[in-house]
Amino acid sequence: MKPLLSIEHLSVNFGQQTVVDDISFEIFPGETFALVGESGSGKSMTALSVLRLLPNNAQLNATAIHLQGDNLLARSERELCKIRGRRIGLVFQDPMSSLNPVMTIAEQIVEVLDIHFDFPAEKNQQRVLELLQQVELPEPQRRMAEYPHQLSGGQRQRVMIAIALAGEPELLIADEPTTSLDVTIQAQILQLLKNIQQQTNMALWLISHDLALVSNIADRIAVMQHGKLVESGCNPGLFEHPQHAYTQQLLAALPRLESCNNRPAQERQPLLSVTDFKVYYPIRKGIFKRIVDYVKAVDGVSFNLQQGKTLALVGESGCGKTTLGKGLLNLIAGSSGSVLLDGLALHELSGDALRQQRAAMQIVFQDPFSSMNPRMLVGDIIAEGLHALHPEIKALERQQRVQHLLTAVGLPKEAINRYPHEFSGGQRQRICIARALAVEPKLIVCDEPTSALDVSVQAQIIQLLKQIQQETGVSYLFITHDFGVVAELADDVAVMYKGKIVEVGHVTQVLNHPVHAYTQKLLGAVPKLGGVTP
Repeated sequence: MKPLLSIEHLSVNFGQQTVVDDISFEIFPGETFALVGESGSGKSMTALSVLRLLPNNAQLNATAIHLQGDNLLARSERELCKIRGRRIGLVFQDPMSSLNPVMTIAEQIVEVLDIHFDFPAEKNQQRVLELLQQVELPEPQRRMAEYPHQLSGGQRQRVMIAIALAGEPELLIADEPTTSLDVTIQAQILQLLKNIQQQTNMALWLISHDLALVSNIADRIAVMQHGKLVESGCNPGLFEHPQHAYTQQLLAALPRLESCNNRPAQERQPLLSVTDFKVYYPIRKGIFKRIVDYVKAVDGVSFNLQQGKTLALVGESGCGKTTLGKGLLNLIAGSSGSVLLDGLALHELSGDALRQQRAAMQIVFQDPFSSMNPRMLVGDIIAEGLHALHPEIKALERQQRVQHLLTAVGLPKEAINRYPHEFSGGQRQRICIARALAVEPKLIVCDEPTSALDVSVQAQIIQLLKQIQQETGVSYLFITHDFGVVAELADDVAVMYKGKIVEVGHVTQVLNHPVHAYTQKLLGAVPKLGGVTP
């Protein structure tokens, strides 16, 4: 069989820096090819090179990039415009930043149809509906008139796939299409791509850093490190017998569900006791905006978090996990219920009394970059909490503590005089952890702190959190949808569904013998290395 896409000796440089280093590979019709590796390895740059969508300061060199024997390097920009979106479709990682916020879903799909086909308006609308039905978007007729912000993350990703499929491509490039999605939505998107591929014999080029996910869908895999292809092979052979040290390192860093099996269930005094906690948002309608109902984001939640332990709060996006975490720390209005921190009733505090308790409870957000002031030096970011909550500490002592914290989270002391943009994603998350530790809290709420990180960086952050807990005795409320991370880190697990906790127990019990149907569904959707796509 002749290859659909053939890349020969491709290199991409930015000045003196080589980001893609002399790579060659082929993709065949109807095949699923996966390019895996950590962030910065050159995966996305390779895909953008095929479509000639690189930044202006990039230098592309290649012997040839053939699409069914047609050398794309010899094509003009006008000719490439007829290929992009038509013969090669592209699904980006973040649908919210890729979709136009001021155009309806139908308008964005029609835009592709108008460029590549000559359909009448009525035919365009019919085709839009067919595409939305093909990607299994709920209520497609109604969604056509909606805007991206009105859809969930999984629904937006389905729209992105519909746009990519509108041109009926021979090759679909999916660049990290499920990175920030829940396990159930992730499984649905992958199954959708496979179904469409079987219907159309389209080739699928999947770019990912999730090896377990790739093992469930790919026919062939190539592993990329520092711009080079270090290993390639068929699935499952490459995962069963990895040859290169880097592939072995990635596989070893994967969090595994069975890692929780030997964790003892030791009872300790509760640090955080939550009883009948609620966060309701009013729904107002009419001229006078009267309250007609409530969105019950958190609906009567009760649980205990023991001292020096980690409670994982798991569930799909929109179930109320983050709202619960912020509500417990009094960071959002509209909450009610009893919250006891080390015996002190937080729900009864306000003003200065509440401010004095801020040192006992801190939060680490999902996106470290947006949670730090880009104009402040790292040292000032970490010291800010000390200055606000412990004004009695002298400037020299504050600086010494900041340097100690940077060392404790595995960063050099020189980082104190640098800005957040000068660090990688994993390093920024370490800075946020140092900031949270600066005031010596008893409780840290960790809101999806590893969801967007590579497996090796994720493993480092998990190990760091464990080490800090052993040394300081801090308790974690760890919000996540990744059961592998739960197995590696948590002592207890609470499963949240539609604002309620439906199951709670020791991590071994919940992961190995789930009782509630929703927990069983979540665990059934977790991609397993060498497993079968759910």
